[in-house]
Amino acid sequence: MEEQNIRTAIDRHWAASAAGDQVVEHEIYHDDAVCTYPQSGEVIHGRHNLQALRSHHPGKPSGFVVRRIVGEGSLWITEYAIDYGGKSAFTVSIMEFRGGKVSRETQYFADPFDAPAWRAQWVERAA
Repeated sequence: MEEQNIRTAIDRHWAASAAGDQVVEHEIYHDDAVCTYPQSGEVIHGRHNLQALRSHHPGKPSGFVVRRIVGEGSLWITEYAIDYGGKSAFTVSIMEFRGGKVSRETQYFADPFDAPAWRAQWVERAA
C-alpha cells in the first residue's frame, strides 16, 4: 500500500510541475529535503529553498512529458522531457523517500544531440 501512495504522490507532483502549480509540486518534499544537480554542482537544502528556486526560474516550461516512472520501496526514478523556449532537456529524477515524502532527490539534465550517421545501420529512430 505504501508504494501505491508514493506512486500517487509522484504522479501528483509531476502533474503539478507541468501545470506550474508550485504549492502542490512541493508538497511531496520533507521540509529538510536535499536536492542535488550534479552537472552544475548545486545542492539545494530544504523544501522552502527548492520551491523558491523553481518559482524564480526565468522561463516557464512550454512542454512537459513524463516518459516513465519506475521504483519500489523508498527509491523511485522518473524519466521526463521538459521544454524551455523550444529547447528540450531530457531529465532523470531519482527520488529517495522517507515516511512517504522525498528526503533526497538528484536530477540529471541532458540536451538532445544528433545521432551520428556511422551507427544508423544498428539503430531504430525513436519518434
